[in-house]
Amino acid sequence: MKRRSFLKTGGLVAIAQCTGMSTLSALSSLGNSLAPSPRMPVMFIGHGNPMNAIEDNEFSRSWQAMGKSLPRPQAILSVSAHWLTDTTQVTAMAHPKTIHDFGGFPKKLFEAQYPAPGSPEFAKLTQKLVTSSHVQTDESWGLDHGTWSVLLPMYPAADIPVFQLGIVYNQPPSYHYEIGKQLSALREKGVLIIGSGNLVHNLGKVDWSGGNKVYDWAQEFDSKFTNWIDKGDHASILNYQKLLGSTAELAHPTYDHLLPLFYILGLQQKNEKITYFNDKFDMGSISMRSMLIK
Repeated sequence: MKRRSFLKTGGLVAIAQCTGMSTLSALSSLGNSLAPSPRMPVMFIGHGNPMNAIEDNEFSRSWQAMGKSLPRPQAILSVSAHWLTDTTQVTAMAHPKTIHDFGGFPKKLFEAQYPAPGSPEFAKLTQKLVTSSHVQTDESWGLDHGTWSVLLPMYPAADIPVFQLGIVYNQPPSYHYEIGKQLSALREKGVLIIGSGNLVHNLGKVDWSGGNKVYDWAQEFDSKFTNWIDKGDHASILNYQKLLGSTAELAHPTYDHLLPLFYILGLQQKNEKITYFNDKFDMGSISMRSMLIK
């Protein structure tokens, strides 16, 4: 973070303390001081195999193209399937570390770094915007591979501030959807919001043979969700477990990789269009389907 930005944040806190100004008022001043911008798009990205971060393949190439075609963000907020928390949290450190939260991969992947700055300013604004849950700031997490594996190809210079929002795993889809709705003002401040997970994610059923077979239940889940998304039927999406039953259980034995999608759909505004990319499966049980909303 730039020194001027740091002093601005510190000054607001000091003013609040010295004059009796409420924290909310100070944060309101902070939010108003951040430069407005045309509304930024939002994305759900199927991140899949961590090796996509360093390999030249169709997935990483699409992320590269997206980084070149999108308006340049003032900051990036990532809602990653790999940061599950007991309470709603947002990273607020100036220099987030690169987290290698996986095992069994080549040394080159563990050597990969994404030294993007953080954004304490936008973390504070996020705290203000989310009213359905108490948001705590975090100084210890960083950028997990759900975030940096897609940003490394997308924005390789790592010169855009990045912060993450933690996912409370034991809350229902409506909880995450509502938080997404409340984050919409960030889009008007130049923040690109990314949900990073997978529309279908069953590691136990992965086909290691390298074939093109896709499980019927995986295809059914992907098709159902895509149909609901196209129709704007968010009510069915939020009730997917009841509507899809055993198919939902097979598509997501644990649903951490689906949760980021609810935030992104909550951010969708009326008349915004959805464009799909990477709309295919990897290893039979991982849907890489991704979407851009703008």
